[in-house]
Amino acid sequence: MNNEEIDVLVIGAGAAGAALSWSLTEKGAKVVCLEQGGWIDPSTFPSLEPDYETQLTRGGNFSLSPNFRKRSEDYPVTTDGENPPFVMMFNAVGGSTIHWQGIFPRFHPSDFKVKTLDGVADDWPISYWDLEPYYDLNDKMIGVSGVAGDPANPPRSPRQTPPLPLGKMGNTLVKGFEKLGWHWWVTDHGIISKAYKNRSPCMLHGKCMFGCPMGAKATTDRTYWPLAIEKGAEIRTWSRVKEVTVDKNGKAKGAIYFDKDGNTQEAKAKVVVVCCNGIGTPRLLLNSKSSLFPDGLGNTNGLVGKNFMVHPGLSIKGIFDDVMDGHLGPMGSPLFSHEFYETDKSRGFDRGYMLYGERTFGPLSQTGSIPWGDKHHEAFSEIFPHQVGLTVLADDLPEVTNTVELDKEVVDSNGIAAAKVTYSLSENSKSMLAHASQKATEVLEAAGAKKVIVPAPGNMAHLMGTARMGINEQNSVVDKNNKVHSVSNLFVVDGSSFTTGAGVNPTSTIMALALRAADKIWGKRSEWK
Repeated sequence: MNNEEIDVLVIGAGAAGAALSWSLTEKGAKVVCLEQGGWIDPSTFPSLEPDYETQLTRGGNFSLSPNFRKRSEDYPVTTDGENPPFVMMFNAVGGSTIHWQGIFPRFHPSDFKVKTLDGVADDWPISYWDLEPYYDLNDKMIGVSGVAGDPANPPRSPRQTPPLPLGKMGNTLVKGFEKLGWHWWVTDHGIISKAYKNRSPCMLHGKCMFGCPMGAKATTDRTYWPLAIEKGAEIRTWSRVKEVTVDKNGKAKGAIYFDKDGNTQEAKAKVVVVCCNGIGTPRLLLNSKSSLFPDGLGNTNGLVGKNFMVHPGLSIKGIFDDVMDGHLGPMGSPLFSHEFYETDKSRGFDRGYMLYGERTFGPLSQTGSIPWGDKHHEAFSEIFPHQVGLTVLADDLPEVTNTVELDKEVVDSNGIAAAKVTYSLSENSKSMLAHASQKATEVLEAAGAKKVIVPAPGNMAHLMGTARMGINEQNSVVDKNNKVHSVSNLFVVDGSSFTTGAGVNPTSTIMALALRAADKIWGKRSEWK
């Protein structure tokens, strides 16, 4: 497809870019996607090697952080603030779904109306019910394992495949929740338990974050992209976008990008959609400066890069006498609890959090602070394989002081300014994490843990909020259809468009938003010129 034929130029081939590109090509649009990484050969996944865990600790080629990997397609991200975040992302066809655990919850209806219900943050300009048909469509497209009927969430369509097994670890947590009389439910996963759409089922390989060679995990290079390409979509890999360009009237014209050889190229299109995640998207918009947009594209109100959210969390471990299987099976979550999800002012904070059982990596990652020397084997044997993980994922309300900016000194390999992320926990988040730490400890002790290890807070690297949705142009970057307020044919479709972060993993909502945005873009095709 040459540049003159492009209807929609999509930047980024991850969860959002893939779903949106498939939907638009299915309708008949001519779509080109620019992706700064390439296709990943499943035979090269570290999950197939016995030393896969060293990818975490030695800056391997598949490390979670681009700052550790330093692959040619990566860009550096500097960090600052009281709680500088650990940044995780992956540049490739499929994006971070390659690394993704596959945990696949939906937002609650209340997550879209936190200002109305709880007097905090801002309401989304759309509701859960606006997204519900797109949640359902996305589930059918990728295949979800789980069980319908969770009383903490609205009814949803039957899951495409049965749930993944709880295992001994999951059943141990069930005992704790049941003893306390607290909510729990089997987790929805974007990992199929039975064959679905020519993909093989999960074989309980246990190394999901290091690549799924059998294709059970719903990475978009295995789900949406083959279908989109069959319909005529084109992916230009190894294409690093420098800036989105505009014409003299302020409409998006296309993008200037570097190809694999470092040559400058230009792609022109009728519509441009940025799908580069909550760090990459504001970085690109801020780098896209012109006489009409001297502070960055879409940044007329100064909000691009503001309100960065990540989901603060705690990975709490219970140590049991019994041998556990937390290092086996899918690396996602066998079960979750929304007992403390909705606001209860008596707890001392607004909104809430999810508790979910989380399987661990292998023995290397479980050593922690185990001493070397005579007591090493004794200390290690107490922990492995006796751990049960219970993770806290806290609703991260937006704070204008948490930001993504352009770094004034650091650049990527093409000389484009790097992203600088500044993040500090709010007082609300600190109170929420303290409460969650206590409740998680209660569950593990009720389940029979002889010892509970509570670490310092971390983050889930769910990159959100930096080009937020809203009705009012004064306090948002995009409208209810993901269109940038100040540019009539520019859209932002990824986690950066989230108004609030909710207390669950974001990928299901990112993909549902992308499918909805595709419908809205196609509905305005008569305005394409």
